[in-house]
Amino acid sequence: MPAPSHHVSFADWLGAHAVPLAHLDREAPLDDLEPLRGIIGDARVVAIGENSHFITEFSLLRQRILRFLVERCGFTVLAFEYGFSEGFPLDAWGRGEGPDGDLSAHLAAAIPVGVEEPLRWMRGYNATSGIPVRFAGIDIPAAGGSLLPALTPVAEYLRQVDPEVLPLIQEAMRIAGSFAGASAAAAAPAWTRLAATEQDALSAILTRLLIRFRAVAPLYMSRGDQHGYDVALRRLEAACHADYGFRAMAGLYAGNGLTADTSARDVFMAGSVQWHLDHYGPGTRIVLAAHNAHIQKTPVSFNGHLTGLPMGQHLHNALDDDYVALALTSITGHTADMRPDENARFGFAVDAAALRPPEPGSIEAAFADAGLGPSIADLRPARAHASGGPDRIRIQSAYVETPVLHAFDAVVSTPSSTVADGLESA
Repeated sequence: MPAPSHHVSFADWLGAHAVPLAHLDREAPLDDLEPLRGIIGDARVVAIGENSHFITEFSLLRQRILRFLVERCGFTVLAFEYGFSEGFPLDAWGRGEGPDGDLSAHLAAAIPVGVEEPLRWMRGYNATSGIPVRFAGIDIPAAGGSLLPALTPVAEYLRQVDPEVLPLIQEAMRIAGSFAGASAAAAAPAWTRLAATEQDALSAILTRLLIRFRAVAPLYMSRGDQHGYDVALRRLEAACHADYGFRAMAGLYAGNGLTADTSARDVFMAGSVQWHLDHYGPGTRIVLAAHNAHIQKTPVSFNGHLTGLPMGQHLHNALDDDYVALALTSITGHTADMRPDENARFGFAVDAAALRPPEPGSIEAAFADAGLGPSIADLRPARAHASGGPDRIRIQSAYVETPVLHAFDAVVSTPSSTVADGLESA
């Protein structure tokens, strides 16, 4: 596929080289997705993004792409922007454990970011497949809302291998429980209202536990096994990163935060992807579902200010061409803007906001100018002439400034987007 020349606009090049998609229906035939095969090559991790959570079209596209990567390309794991600790019971359910109704109970407290339908497809697929697809959580617990989903199983582990430190983790859980919420939007404001002595005690206990875990690992493994140790350690690391995130968010909102300090969550997610690659063994290939702002390979900037170093940047640095980032975006319709509201179920309300016409210089404007319907574009051939490429991509109803041709390997665009039902009052 030739790159655009200096005499051809990026929109003209895009119009000539983007490949149309025939279906949004997740049950539809997959032949129109065959161009993906050339884009992903032998990559071990393929990330599928979205410019906003809670969008019907993005959910359908990601489910179709998941099916294609599993059924036709041999991918073995679905990793999701979902708690690392909370992911283990979902993996067991997806492999057939427990009754069908258990899934609703597992997801009852979780933000509905699109996990349910892929899991139901996985369970059905695994019922007849010789090689089961696994599910993997990668995120800090409760989207940063509570340390308890990570600390509770760590306490159970310590009860078996190191009961001497149970009072320590129980004190951490007491403090964590005093401000726990369903997401960081709910928990972060509550954390700021804690006494500084409680904030500092929680961080100190978690740090002490983490260093002890590493220092006495042979003792723990003599009383347990390698896998149990590895999972418990990663859960504790999740709690530590989430705790760090409360301080980072407090600084961000107070206007005195350190540069890119909220990147602690993204580096944890990147490390979790690599953890699952290592623990599922040779031949593991991961489909990674997360927001575009997490999967992009370049730093996140708003109004010229560096705000974050995303998971995708860490994965690209670690895996090089074994990591492929596929952004999903839309031209018109509505997006889901999240408005902080401590009284709402998840600490934020979801507003269906009408999208304005795409900004000049955006990837969405290029798709609009090219007159494209649902389509996929391999961006890599255009990189030789990146100076003419788009310099921004939508994030909800705003834009993140980034050299799009280098931030993503490909983009899937749908002409219109709609907010999923029942979320406006979430």
